[in-house]
Amino acid sequence: MIALLLYRTLADHLVPWLVKFATRMLARQLNMPEPLVHSTGDFVVAQVLAFEHSVGKSLCPFRLAALVRAWWRGVR
Repeated sequence: MIALLLYRTLADHLVPWLVKFATRMLARQLNMPEPLVHSTGDFVVAQVLAFEHSVGKSLCPFRLAALVRAWWRGVR
């Protein structure tokens, strides 16, 4: 129980600090303002999610099975 409390306390205080520190270091490395780095990261995440959803719909197993069945019926 004490270990869980210790880990939770550590995570609550350390993780946000590490995220801010990583953002600051990345902004410094790229020579960009921190808010721009943060908003650019949000934009990239949104683009990746949109791409994954579009590819996921086209590679859905049920849809692929229906396409294969339709193709197989057309061959005969």
